[in-house]
Amino acid sequence: MLRKLLILGVCAGTSASIPVIYQSNPRLVDSLLKSAVAAKPVASDAQPDVKLASVPEKPATPMPLGRKVLVNADARGHFTSQFKLNGRQIDGMIDTGATLVAINISTARRIGISLNQSDFTHQVNTANGAIKAAVVTIDRLQIGKISVDNVQAVVLDDRALQTNLIGMSFLQRLHKYEVQNSALLLVQ
Repeated sequence: MLRKLLILGVCAGTSASIPVIYQSNPRLVDSLLKSAVAAKPVASDAQPDVKLASVPEKPATPMPLGRKVLVNADARGHFTSQFKLNGRQIDGMIDTGATLVAINISTARRIGISLNQSDFTHQVNTANGAIKAAVVTIDRLQIGKISVDNVQAVVLDDRALQTNLIGMSFLQRLHKYEVQNSALLLVQ
């Protein structure tokens, strides 16, 4: 029942935001619709894929540009930075291959999300295999002056996820994101 309510809530929120997104960027919506039509049908019990990685010791500091943020690539070519989740500062890596924002249990506790073992009911496929995850909503995710509310995320065990990943559930809600000269430009 809770799963159906969660799915219904996500669908309702998504449908309500489509006209706003279309007005701000009609080409984005058209390309998403074309890719959705061209995509193969997916089983209804499909789970989100989450790519896992490790974060370097010192993440790059984003350079704010108004409602734009420029994140420089680190020595390994990864876009790591400091983010605020529910007002708490965390280190993370932007991962366009991750369907959702993915945080570990320690980070979830730091940002005020308390979970029980019974909340880990969803199986997700990661680079390290299938594991159990809890689906949560982060009230606010910020980087520089960019802020997005109600971002869907998964919580994974600390051993399975050492690096917090900022995935497509955040990125797709921006106006655009693109790589320019070894830096990732985020625009809201």
